[in-house]
Amino acid sequence: MRTIGNFLWFILGGIFMGLCWWMVGVLAFMTIVGIPWAKACFVIGQFAFFPFGKEAISRKTLYGKEDIGTSSFGLVGNIIWFLFAGIWLALGHVASAIACFVTIIGIPFAIQHLKLAAISLAPIGQTIVDKEVASIMRQKEAENFIHQVREKNQD
Repeated sequence: MRTIGNFLWFILGGIFMGLCWWMVGVLAFMTIVGIPWAKACFVIGQFAFFPFGKEAISRKTLYGKEDIGTSSFGLVGNIIWFLFAGIWLALGHVASAIACFVTIIGIPFAIQHLKLAAISLAPIGQTIVDKEVASIMRQKEAENFIHQVREKNQD
């Protein structure tokens, strides 16, 4: 199902959506100041090509350590992104999702638009992985949190 969904998504507009994200990423990269947002555009573009079976996850969750995108600098970058682009991009994806939901047959595509809307809100510090990997890493993060809480309570 994943392969068929990705194929249909790609030929019915995913290729154009991903290329547009990458084009905006190149333009942002050329401004030098926009490099963090360019990286985010490339990540979203990758996601826009083949979203079925993929999920956005924090790099901190995936790698178990903080980097510049998952730190307070990333938070500031995401706030700026949200105010100037994120909210509008997310609204566009939500509108597309509603249009897909109405057609009934487009419900799987609507779900993908909602995933793209979510990452469009705050993409800095995010990466794209298989759903199974995201689930495993979130489980490990939860186990580590529980372990830390138990250690703290024993002290």
